Amino acid sequence: MESNTYDAIVVGTGISGGWAAMELCRAGLKTLVLERGRHVAHNDYPTANLDTWELPYNDQVPAAEKDAYYEKLQRKDYVLRQASKHFFVKDDEYPYTEKRRFDWVRGYQTGGRSLMWGRQCYRLSDLDFTANVRDGIAIDWPIRYAELKPWYDYVSRFVGISGQAENLSQLPDGPYLPAMPLNCVEEQFQQRVQATFPGRTVTPGRVAHLTAYDPEVHLGTRGNCQYRDRCIRGCPYGGYFASNSGTLPVAAATGNMTLVNHAAVREVIYDADAGRATGVRVKLSDTNEEVEYFSRGIVFLNASTLNTAAILLSSTSAAQPNGLGNDNDQVGRNIMDHHHRIGASGSFAEYGDRIDKGRKPNGFYIPRFVNLGDRSSKKDYLRGFGYQGGASRDGWWRLVREAETTLGAELKEKLLMPGAWNIGMTGFGETLSNPDNRVTLNRDLLDKDGLPTLTMDVAFGENERAMREDMGTYAAEMLEAAGAKNVNVYREEAHPGFSIHEMGSARMGRDPKTSVLNRHNQVWDCPNLYVTDGSAMTSAACVNPSLTYMALTARAVDHAVGELNRRNL
Repeated sequence: MESNTYDAIVVGTGISGGWAAMELCRAGLKTLVLERGRHVAHNDYPTANLDTWELPYNDQVPAAEKDAYYEKLQRKDYVLRQASKHFFVKDDEYPYTEKRRFDWVRGYQTGGRSLMWGRQCYRLSDLDFTANVRDGIAIDWPIRYAELKPWYDYVSRFVGISGQAENLSQLPDGPYLPAMPLNCVEEQFQQRVQATFPGRTVTPGRVAHLTAYDPEVHLGTRGNCQYRDRCIRGCPYGGYFASNSGTLPVAAATGNMTLVNHAAVREVIYDADAGRATGVRVKLSDTNEEVEYFSRGIVFLNASTLNTAAILLSSTSAAQPNGLGNDNDQVGRNIMDHHHRIGASGSFAEYGDRIDKGRKPNGFYIPRFVNLGDRSSKKDYLRGFGYQGGASRDGWWRLVREAETTLGAELKEKLLMPGAWNIGMTGFGETLSNPDNRVTLNRDLLDKDGLPTLTMDVAFGENERAMREDMGTYAAEMLEAAGAKNVNVYREEAHPGFSIHEMGSARMGRDPKTSVLNRHNQVWDCPNLYVTDGSAMTSAACVNPSLTYMALTARAVDHAVGELNRRNL
């Protein structure tokens, strides 16, 4: 027991787990960090420098392999490639059950999904923090933007976010690195949309890419973004933020971090007499050992939204028969995700004499412009949506079909010329909190580590469906106003999980009867247990949530260390 006891324990090494580890270690706490999957060190990215033709099957995964190992992941078709498949969980090893379709995308390794995330970083505003109480649904957030702003600023400086201030109340600004410039078609789109629709802003995406690396601020093993757009493979330059190149190296450098891989957490050990978490029970999947680790002070759960819910539900005892923190039956409920797969595309005849240099891993962002609290933006549904998009020129692949009939010098000449400019944009809409959207434990179906799996019972509702009509229509009208030709609206079926923004399974609140966590991310009846991943979200907003997870984590660690020093934990 003595050799397995630490000042703090962190479960998970992804976006939020890396932050918890770094902040606890920098505060001087001997911290055990548990990762369910294998170890991936920074620069252990085997496909990062390979070209497509150097990869098997021209980077494609054969259908037989998809069906055998990635039955559900292949729904998210663009992530499943030879270049990146090693970072994604195999469905045959970690199955789950669906009452309603859920497209669950997972990555079990050091760094988790921070290795292959989309890197878009936006803040929730008070429009979001007050939304539930204003609309009279679900429960109220226990915090407001003013309380989280210093922590948004704090994590933003360390992460390094490229972007441009716009002074919009619905999309608060931060300390930005130089924005990645819009290309010529994106600039035309920006100018014409903003001239035609004064309430709509087109801005460069706010992304976790270092465009002005500062070694005194951007600690770890990091450098400037090289504009390779191979981010999903892992970045050997540390140009984008990931736990592996950012937070975890800083935590390790303190000498206070102990990282254990292949550590599948079965449950949190709860001392009912003391009302606190004393440690975790773990299955070491590489050795098949069952191990207990203990904490003198703090435990942070950052296993990702659904896995954190599974751990809490599995942590049963005589005092907590329904799972830790689940006396009110709220753990695993209120699952949210953003709904997308709807937008528009078009082409531009202009700028045939211009091409863009490099492979910019970013485009433009259009913040929410409906239901902002004024009469002119009010719609017959609640909340709203934003858009992400970009423009580029067709390459040689446009001539693959033409090669069937055109050969020799004529084809070579055509291959030397870039194709037409195209532009596309996708809406991301907010999902409302709903207690019937939930996950439950399936103890009859175990994963390869011998842990219970999850049953998904989550779906989008009428409010989301009502919103989607506008998401497609407004995208098309903006492209047409910008001068795009051949404008096409696409509306594909959307299911939860596909946006990879699942959240809400152990929400924050003001009342222990209706929430799992208090305003400091502590489990109500277990105050030394903190949850700061997506589980904590009380509403979803319509922006990418990872920056909020990081800010909540840094804030919660500050509170936890303070309480520990005051001997309140």
